[in-house]
Amino acid sequence: MARVLLQSICKNYGDVPAVRKLDLEIRDEEFMVLVGPSGCGKSTSLRMIAGLEDITSGDLWIGDRRVNEVSPKDRDIAMVFQNYALYPHMTVRENMAFGLKLRKLAPTEIKKRVDEAAQILGITEYLERRPKALSGGQRQRVAMGRAIVRYPSVFLFDEPLSNLDAKLRVQMRVELARLHQRLRTTIVYVTHDQVEAMTLADRIAIMDNGVLQQLGTPHEVYHRPKNRFVASFIGSPGMNFLTGHVQATNFGHMFAGAGFSFSLSSEIVELLQNHRHSEQLTIGIRPQYFHIANEHDRGTVESVAEVVEHLGSEKYVYFRLGDTLVTARVAEDHPVRAGDPVRYRVDNSRVSLFSEDGNSIFL
Repeated sequence: MARVLLQSICKNYGDVPAVRKLDLEIRDEEFMVLVGPSGCGKSTSLRMIAGLEDITSGDLWIGDRRVNEVSPKDRDIAMVFQNYALYPHMTVRENMAFGLKLRKLAPTEIKKRVDEAAQILGITEYLERRPKALSGGQRQRVAMGRAIVRYPSVFLFDEPLSNLDAKLRVQMRVELARLHQRLRTTIVYVTHDQVEAMTLADRIAIMDNGVLQQLGTPHEVYHRPKNRFVASFIGSPGMNFLTGHVQATNFGHMFAGAGFSFSLSSEIVELLQNHRHSEQLTIGIRPQYFHIANEHDRGTVESVAEVVEHLGSEKYVYFRLGDTLVTARVAEDHPVRAGDPVRYRVDNSRVSLFSEDGNSIFL
């Protein structure tokens, strides 16, 4: 079993906490992504798993072994770094074989493992080249190959794609997903890019300020965020937030704020029964849940398009509700232009509601 278990893990630098009581189980063969803004504790957590950082308190298990005091080389892990860390004077083959030579494996076994990894990663033709003759994406494949040949129980990736351009990042995401499907090995992957997290992960651990904010599948953290931080961090563009309160009217329950009001679904009203109608709430609406209204829609919001961004297959329209700048996603063929008045209907079955402390009401 290549399960990784973190039990109440803490890491302090002097009096400054970097990771606070992290409880996280990474299942055997799972692709787990740790994501969050810079300084949230995700890389520190990964380095503690690797043994590159001491643990202040708590227990760390890899398989059935407690590894708090086990050296990195004895943890049966392999790590891929952001900066590739290749030896410039060695060929690709020599870089990939270096760790195996230190472990004194037989030359035939080393050649077999290197050739297999090169074939998996599509770098066989580069085996006799040196790193300076390779592109960034090819160098990252070599770094992954160096990890693969060790046959580790757990792969650790520390922002491996952040040095690549946008097109290469997309290509490498596909390669990483394909690699996991083929190897079926436990992967712990750190990134600040929520698109990487959403596209690669079996489950996502979202961190902020050293604290685990939510753990779940990409679908769960996107559609059922636990708090406002998760809701704002996951999704591109981010979720829109409007503050207001619920009003009972002759046309049903409305959510009203400064300069706007729109209807709420009966399901949401039922879930809100324990909240006073006068209580201030925050509603979260993703850009795709604003729809251009037709003349028969009621409970709509009206505004003027301030900016329209064209992205080829779709447009993002920016407008204000009260003092809040809001983003809506509309079809590319819609004729809306900057300065046009537009009326929107909110898909009221797809909103999120948050209490004053920022926590989701429905979780």
